[in-house]
Amino acid sequence: MKDTIILGIETSCDETSAAVLKGGDLLSNVISSQIDIHRRFGGVVPEIASRNHLTAILPVIDEALDKAGVQKTDIDAIAVTYGAGLVGALLVGVSAAKALSYALNVPLYAVNHIEAHIAANYISSPELKPPFLAVVASGGHTGVCRVDGLNKFTMLSSTTDDAIGEAFDKVARAIGLPYPGGPEIDKLAKQGEANIKFVERKRNKELSYSGLKTAVINYLHTLSQRGQSPVIADVCASFQQTAVDMLVDAALSAVKKSGIRTVVAAGGVSANSYLRSKLKAEGEALGATVLFPPMSLCTDNAAMVAIRARHMMEEGVPSAGLDLNAKSYLKIEG
Repeated sequence: MKDTIILGIETSCDETSAAVLKGGDLLSNVISSQIDIHRRFGGVVPEIASRNHLTAILPVIDEALDKAGVQKTDIDAIAVTYGAGLVGALLVGVSAAKALSYALNVPLYAVNHIEAHIAANYISSPELKPPFLAVVASGGHTGVCRVDGLNKFTMLSSTTDDAIGEAFDKVARAIGLPYPGGPEIDKLAKQGEANIKFVERKRNKELSYSGLKTAVINYLHTLSQRGQSPVIADVCASFQQTAVDMLVDAALSAVKKSGIRTVVAAGGVSANSYLRSKLKAEGEALGATVLFPPMSLCTDNAAMVAIRARHMMEEGVPSAGLDLNAKSYLKIEG
């Protein structure tokens, strides 16, 4: 396993990415983003995402190999995100991965997108070892996961409806901010005050973001009907604080109940500055070490796919067959 070369491929949403991992060293991680394309529509359009993946996938793979100084014939294994995500987008990556696996006669590893986000922390924090808790915060998934081994995951809590990233995007759209909404809300929140109470927060309850999102939209509609304009920065600060505090509370509850004192963040929303500061401060107050991946490993990328596959290989998780198909919905399966 020391010098095993893995090509990772990621196409679950609006980033086309390929990465090369040799042993524990990341040789390249190329990401082609479609944000500028989808911004004009206010969000990701699945069909457009799929077509752009088709255009980008081979050049991105070639660039990743070129930057790594690796030939296709040097590859020992292919790893690809097969779920969860947009089916059409996933199929582009899965098809490319199966073709390469067949042509090069190397094993193919089917990677769970959520598990890959968690695994990104092994790249940025090589000293990280299970057990630890992972705070998953992305556009499609939200919750707290217990990681007891390289391939052993248990969800301790998860959202019952919208994911936190989905709520950020929908609230941003309601107040007229461009896609992606999360970074825009984070930026404006710094200029406002969290002085609006959208919902009653109930500690130690199941995570739920649909009601919060609806409360913000109702607040905006009420002001509009009165002929009043909202203070957008205050709306952003109030929504962000409520949304993030719900997730931080769930994480702290898991720390207290489990006794585990290492916490990592995973997913695109883990780039949020308030989440980072709040989770770090309150986690460390409980004696926990709190780790965050760099921004480049928070959003969807193929490096996390490759490192996840490496761990699967290390412990003999079976490779996938050429009948592998994309899945729009996946649970944590470890």
